Amino acid sequence: MLPCVFHAPLCHRRFSSSSRRHGLPARAARMSRVPRRVGYALMVAAALLALAMRRGMVASIGPFPVAAIALLVAMIGVMLVFTDLMVRGLYAQVDAAKRQGDEERDGPGD
Repeated sequence: MLPCVFHAPLCHRRFSSSSRRHGLPARAARMSRVPRRVGYALMVAAALLALAMRRGMVASIGPFPVAAIALLVAMIGVMLVFTDLMVRGLYAQVDAAKRQGDEERDGPGD
């Protein structure tokens, strides 16, 4: 039985990383920094809302006070940033453990 057209070029290759399973470039496997940047933007927006409230430019947004909106937006931004950083740290620990396991399995002579 012949391999499919997609997997045919990869029949005799072995990749250690699961992201390379389908021949994807290593860059495609990298995590996006977009959620963290969105979190930073939300925190800046909350700071600008608080500044506008402090200067008396805005009293409320709809039925809600500006302080409540600013706190909510800032909270969502902080959650995005911290979650992104924690996931990156977790992936770094898993990768380090995999590398250490691969080195122990391969032995010191290789």
